[in-house]
Amino acid sequence: MEQQSFNKWLEESVRNYWDLDSMSDLGDFTYQYKDVARVIEKLHILFEEAGVEKGDHIALCGRNMSRWGVAFLATLTYGAVAVPILHEFHPSQIHDIVNHSEAKLLFAGDRVWPTLNADEMPHLQGVISFVDYSVLLSRSEKLTYARQNLNRLFGERYPMNFRKHHINYHHDQPEELAIINYTSGTTSNSKGVMIPYRAIVSNSLFAIEVIGKHIKPGDSVLSMLPMAHMYGMAFEFLFEVMYGVHINFLTKPASPTILMKALADVKPSIVIAVPLIIEKIVRKAILPKIQDSKVALLMRTPIIGDRIRKKICDGLSNALGGNFYEVIIGGSALNKEIEDVLRDIGFKYTVGYGATECAPILSYADYTTFAPGSCGRPAPRMEIKIDSPDPENQPGEILARGTNVMLGYYKNEEATRETLRDGWYHTGDLGVMDAQGNIFIKGRSKNMLLGANGQNVYPEEIEDKLVSMPLVAECVVIQKGEKFYGLVYPDPDKVKQLGLGVKDIEEIMEQNRKELNKIIPNYCSLMGIRVMKEEFEKTPKKSIKRFLYTNAEV
Repeated sequence: MEQQSFNKWLEESVRNYWDLDSMSDLGDFTYQYKDVARVIEKLHILFEEAGVEKGDHIALCGRNMSRWGVAFLATLTYGAVAVPILHEFHPSQIHDIVNHSEAKLLFAGDRVWPTLNADEMPHLQGVISFVDYSVLLSRSEKLTYARQNLNRLFGERYPMNFRKHHINYHHDQPEELAIINYTSGTTSNSKGVMIPYRAIVSNSLFAIEVIGKHIKPGDSVLSMLPMAHMYGMAFEFLFEVMYGVHINFLTKPASPTILMKALADVKPSIVIAVPLIIEKIVRKAILPKIQDSKVALLMRTPIIGDRIRKKICDGLSNALGGNFYEVIIGGSALNKEIEDVLRDIGFKYTVGYGATECAPILSYADYTTFAPGSCGRPAPRMEIKIDSPDPENQPGEILARGTNVMLGYYKNEEATRETLRDGWYHTGDLGVMDAQGNIFIKGRSKNMLLGANGQNVYPEEIEDKLVSMPLVAECVVIQKGEKFYGLVYPDPDKVKQLGLGVKDIEEIMEQNRKELNKIIPNYCSLMGIRVMKEEFEKTPKKSIKRFLYTNAEV
């Protein structure tokens, strides 16, 4: 089954679950599997008539919604390559990715499209709206004609209505390129991770193997994570469509009120979350209770303490819909204090470990066997080792190989050679592994930081923009909890020349911060800038000794 065609598996799924609900925009409308099949077929006709060929690249950029999901599936089942783009990226980054990926078409959301400049994407043949699949931009008479006549063309092809037996999707091969997923959004450092079909099949199989017995066709999940991120793509979307599960897209920003109502309405059978969501709920609803002196005292009492823990655990479970097998947390590290609380109250959670380069899973363990503080054990079809003389005690780089690993980085042979060496994917993360195979991450050997929602944040890219701003001579971006801050050493010559005082410099830096935040994604906005009194310490190569400033006061 490992080497089976993803698209042929999808065909079987659509036929088997024909009359079940497949995707819903929460509070709006629902596609059943038969509706998904019909829309996929219409999009195939659109692609075909517009001159899209197998292997062409199609970009998708917009917030999660059913039409996003169907357009993505239509792309793969046609034999084209999907290029999902985070809608939170700055317009210039979206332009760069569309151009770098050589996308022929772009599907765009209603909030994204008005911010883009078509002239900055000269090779696109057209832009299609996620709202109703209307053509927002056409540089091709074929595309214009195809969209204007789509219903007629569909009717002519299927005069007796579209049926199950008409489905005939592209037969993919294991090593064939399916997705190019960008981990970074600027031209100079952008890395388009080339994900083959074998990796998405393996990740879907993994989900069925580990939670398939606890969730069944017709069950519901809530999609909260961006589908342009492989974590959300694999486990809130692809697994579900292969298994007949009903996906409910949270199409609005996930404020606590909206999120709690959605969870209560959907009652998901599994909850896929990033630490930020769980941490916010725990800090707001649980910590104040257990930190109360009377409650803390009672919790130390054997029988009463157990009852209180159960009540608190039930309250947290109900806040998440009350119907899930477990909560799988991934995307970034879980705060130790929060994990200790979850463990103490007996909450059903586990922490996994992944990377875009593995589409995304590397390790996982069921909550019943999960070792606290770890991120699970190597996933099926994956082998993990620690590059250390003493892997159980001395941290080393985490290396992985197996079915989930990428083909390489698109049009970036140097980065590919650096990351895929001797048959192993070099994660850049440091960790240890115990005798049972539990992996414990100890730090990151790369400079990469992780945003609260699991997005990769490259400090050099922010620093590159910050250092070009008024009065900035040198800078370092650091992370404190879920927030980012800039450390700046001002240009001493300009300070002297302009006769600036401390308050003047701070005001200029605050203005720099506001201007910088306008041109970078929201998830890596700087919360503040600290002015440094002395130059940063440097290596002989004149690189800043970044590690010296990781814990700097802000």
